[in-house]
Amino acid sequence: MTTPDVTVTVIVYNDAARLPRAVASLRAQTHADIEIVISDDHSTDETPRVARELAAQDHRIRYLRLPENSGGCSAPRNRAIEIARAPYLMFLDSDDELPPRAVELLLAEHREREVDFTMGAVRRVRVDNGRRSTWMPHLVTERRTLDGIEADPRLLFEHLSTSKMYARAFLDRHRLRFPEGIHYEDQLFSAQAYCLAKAFTIIPDPVYVWYIEPFATESAASISNQRHKISNVRDRVHVQRLIDDFLVENGHTALREDKDFKFLKHDFRMYAGDLPYRDDEWLASFAEIMNPYLETLAEGAFARLPRSERVVLQLLRDGRLADVRLAARGLAHGVAPRHVAADASGATYWGDTVPASDRARRELALYDLELETRPFPSAQFRHEITELTAGPGACLTLAIRTYDPGLRLPVGPQRASLVLAPGRRRLTVPFRLDPVRPGLFEGRVRLDLAAASLPVQGFDGVRHPLLRLEQQGLVHSGLLLAPLDFPTRTARVEYRSGATTHDVTVEPEGRNPGRLQIRWRPVGVTARVIRPVVRKVARPKVRNAARLVASVLR
Repeated sequence: MTTPDVTVTVIVYNDAARLPRAVASLRAQTHADIEIVISDDHSTDETPRVARELAAQDHRIRYLRLPENSGGCSAPRNRAIEIARAPYLMFLDSDDELPPRAVELLLAEHREREVDFTMGAVRRVRVDNGRRSTWMPHLVTERRTLDGIEADPRLLFEHLSTSKMYARAFLDRHRLRFPEGIHYEDQLFSAQAYCLAKAFTIIPDPVYVWYIEPFATESAASISNQRHKISNVRDRVHVQRLIDDFLVENGHTALREDKDFKFLKHDFRMYAGDLPYRDDEWLASFAEIMNPYLETLAEGAFARLPRSERVVLQLLRDGRLADVRLAARGLAHGVAPRHVAADASGATYWGDTVPASDRARRELALYDLELETRPFPSAQFRHEITELTAGPGACLTLAIRTYDPGLRLPVGPQRASLVLAPGRRRLTVPFRLDPVRPGLFEGRVRLDLAAASLPVQGFDGVRHPLLRLEQQGLVHSGLLLAPLDFPTRTARVEYRSGATTHDVTVEPEGRNPGRLQIRWRPVGVTARVIRPVVRKVARPKVRNAARLVASVLR
């Protein structure tokens, strides 16, 4: 048998439905001289039958079945490395794909210059809505060859092993294999590869398609989406400690602050948005695992974070778990704290008391939020629904509390409105916020969802109402935070006198930041007839033909 140019390993476990799609993306590669190894982690579904049928269809495919389930990604990858025949190696998960030119493009870079690995852009596709994006786009904007990770430590954020093509000689020379028996093995493997490589090349072209299911059921969620498990937190921290040990042992301690910043900005941040939804026992366990590790991180890494994230971290380190929930709501959305405290010098801090320790004062100080001075359209307020009452039909009565810690709103009643736009036309419902004390306002508003103006074809999607304030001709729009556990309510609304019927559901968002969420779903004739017809009419060819006819008739 001739030696193939590249071996691509597809790891699979109980994924018979999606395995053919992954393998088809390899068979369609523009560079055809490849070996495909399906490495099965002892599946118990139809995967073995599907894999053997695929192997029978293409002589390039080999099927490898592990004698027992390893419980992770490392063992099936390592077993495939042992039998791989090519000088260059790639890895693919069974629920993802390679773009048609992935192998061709990465291999061309290896042949142009001798490097240890090549890497490219990763396209992320949301399974729930089809939305596409690029993973860490700022790291793959141009073609470049780096002589070591120190040339751009930001690449530690790009820890995927699947976006790269490795020289087999590089992996063997350093005895580099995927660590078995742990989760988040990609992070350790990639950190080791970055540090051990003398040179590697980055290209801006897409070389991997990563399908994301952010709201998969707990039983079907990927390891990175199992953040509800305390064992997941423990696994992630364990891998970070292994990376730290590797950096010390291999003389890369200069990377420690960059690696710590990556952990805080990426790994910890993934948990932070979920913290408002965790119970006391979970939060206590989270703090018990996380806090000892946070104490080992470089202070400079904390200083590089946005203030809102530094506040959450410090409250956790101080054991203020109830406050952690408050601070974690609305991260990255400009949501203000409920209260601020000022010391004798006038410096303000998150919460209703001045912090006792120097570190807490440094981390909880709010001077860089400019609560009192930033322009009104970007000012920070906190709008919370304190009571939600369902009325007849699709009517809701909301009791709203607005916190204004920067005292930006003048004394007296405030003009406010709820804004909601399920179609092109906004539904604007004015109401009044009355002062309770300086920095605190309350009001009530009745929201009739039947009054929303929908397009002729209806609307199928989700919207979150905004709270709008006006002051001296300036407008501020902010998030409306809902109670996290109010009961879901669905009403049937006969829009357009029954011609555009929808089921309208009001529910808590269920994830950070926890907004009031309203979902429209067309039913009846709207769903069966009107929407399909409008979609056909809205196709570009039909629209262009209509414009042509209109121009002729002028």
